[in-house]
Amino acid sequence: MTDTSHRHPRLTAGHRGRPQGRAARAAALSLPEVVALILSAGWLLLVGWFFLTLDPQEARLTRASPLAATFTILGVLLPVALVWVAAAVARTMRTMREESARLQTMIEQMRMTWLDGGQGAPAGLPPEVEDRIDRMSRAQDALAAEVAAMQRPEDDDAALTRLRPRLRLTESMQPGLALEPTERDADPLPPEDFIRALDFPANERDAEGFRVLRDALRHHPTAQLVKASQDLLTLLAQDGIYMDDLSVHRADPVLWRAFADGTHGSDVAALGGIRDRSSVALTTGRMKDDSVFRETVHHFLRTFDRVFADFAETASDTEIMRFAETRTARAFMLTARVAGTFD
Repeated sequence: MTDTSHRHPRLTAGHRGRPQGRAARAAALSLPEVVALILSAGWLLLVGWFFLTLDPQEARLTRASPLAATFTILGVLLPVALVWVAAAVARTMRTMREESARLQTMIEQMRMTWLDGGQGAPAGLPPEVEDRIDRMSRAQDALAAEVAAMQRPEDDDAALTRLRPRLRLTESMQPGLALEPTERDADPLPPEDFIRALDFPANERDAEGFRVLRDALRHHPTAQLVKASQDLLTLLAQDGIYMDDLSVHRADPVLWRAFADGTHGSDVAALGGIRDRSSVALTTGRMKDDSVFRETVHHFLRTFDRVFADFAETASDTEIMRFAETRTARAFMLTARVAGTFD
C-alpha cells in the first residue's frame, strides 16, 4: 500500500504533537490549582508526620472500631477534597469571566462592523436578533429598577443623606421642529405631559405629541429644557447619533433623586446609562474639537440640572423611571458621561 503520510504532513505532525500539547496544557496550572496543590501536599505531609510520630498502640485500628477508622479517613481526605473543590470553583469563575469578556468583545466588534458597514450586518448576528437582544436588555433593566423601587422603604431620607451634595451646576427631537419657547408661564405641567414633551413627538403624524409639546412651551422652565435638548439632539444627529438607537441601562430612582439634590461624581455614576462605545467616542471627540458643540452641551447640562431638580420634587419613582427613557434623558446620560459629571 502506498504511504500517504507525506500527503498530509500537517495531520501527521498534529498527531505526533498532540501528547505534547496535552502535557503543555496540563503543566499550565492556574494560581488556585498551585495553591491547592501546595495545601494538599502540606496537609498530607502533616498527616503523615502525625501518624509516624504516634504511638503504635494508639495508632492501631482494629475491627472493633470501624467508626474510628471512618472518621480517621474522613479527617485525612475531607480537607484535601474541600481545597480542590475551592480550586475548581475558582477556575470555573475565571473561565466564566474570560468567556464573558470574549463574548462582550465579539458583540462590540460585530456592532462596530454593523455601524461601519452601513449595509450588511455581521454574519453572526442579524439585525433583528440584535434588536431583540437590546429590547430584552432594556426589559431586564426596567424590571430590576422596578423591583428595587418596590423593595425600598417609603422613607428614603437615610439613603439620601449618605449621598451629600458636593457640587451644584450653575447656570431633540431630531432637526426640523423649529421650537421657540413662549414668554408666558402657564400652570405647572403634569408629570405625564412633562415626560411626553421631553421625549418629543414620535413622528410628524403624532398629533398628541405636538399638542403636549405646545403646552410644554407655555411653561417657561420646561420650554428652556425643550429648546436646549432640541439644539443638542440636532447636533448629535449630524454625527449619526440618534437617541432611539441607544440602549439604556436604568438606574435606581434614588440615584436620580440624589442627583436632583446636588450629588454628582462617582456616587451617581450609574446614571450614565448610555454605554455605546461608538457614540461615546464620537461625542468625546466633538467635545474636544467643536466649541459650539461644547457650549451647547454645557448649556443643556445646566438647564437639565435645574429643571429636573424641580420635576423630581413631585415625581414618583415610576415617573422618574419613565422620564429616564425619554430622548432628553438619554442625551443627558451620554453628554454628562462625556463631560465628566460622573467622575
